[in-house]
Amino acid sequence: MAYDSFSVLTSTAVPMPIENVDTDQIIPARFLKATERKGFGDNLFRDWRYDKNDQPKADFVLNNPTYSGKILVGGKNFGSGSSREHAAWAIYDYGFRCVVSSFFADIFRGNAINVGILPVQVSPEFLHQIFEAIEKDPKSELVVDLPAQTITISSTGASESFAINGYKKHNLLNGFDDIDYLQAMKSEIAAFAVNR
Repeated sequence: MAYDSFSVLTSTAVPMPIENVDTDQIIPARFLKATERKGFGDNLFRDWRYDKNDQPKADFVLNNPTYSGKILVGGKNFGSGSSREHAAWAIYDYGFRCVVSSFFADIFRGNAINVGILPVQVSPEFLHQIFEAIEKDPKSELVVDLPAQTITISSTGASESFAINGYKKHNLLNGFDDIDYLQAMKSEIAAFAVNR
């Protein structure tokens, strides 16, 4: 498997209600030298997390022990800017398995799914409800159900459905990237070739 399979994720969430978060903020360009997916989480939101002396900034949410979990909740237009797939690598390597927003940049959405992160696009109203629930109780959990394509706020019971491409859903459920998907069909491809 290319990454962990994704089915139902129940987790607390890290709220980051900032709009127009671009890929250079997610992982600054100076950290793009490596070609392996490992180690990028150390520099996730580097310029927001640390000052010029490499000391953690107390007012940035990832440095606040009040918030934790495998779900990052962002503002509208998350992942805009350049097409760097390293942004998705950094989010995955840090430990997030789902990002929730009211709008995702298309290329970021694709890059996220390709490395095992589920981007869940919700309505602006539901996003507001999520932020409110976390503000009221940082231990409030979200339940992200990929088979049912729903996201639920445990503390209130409020729920909303989300859309995902069928092929991408299949891959996430199985922990496949595009190559894994083809390898899983190896016998069918061989049989097709014989009959041609």
